[in-house]
Amino acid sequence: MSVRTRFAPSPTGRYTWGKVRAAAFNWLFSKSSGGVFILRIEDTDIERNVEEGEAQS
Repeated sequence: MSVRTRFAPSPTGRYTWGKVRAAAFNWLFSKSSGGVFILRIEDTDIERNVEEGEAQS
């Protein structure tokens, strides 16, 4: 079975170092295991979304 990791930030504001670190760990783990890293933009909280947050993704 192949490894598949994902990072699903919510575009409700600026990213913190914790989110960046989590994405980096997921990416490194998937690549070191020969897997796939998926970036998924969460859109479940439409009312709080900000254009700047989505542009950063």
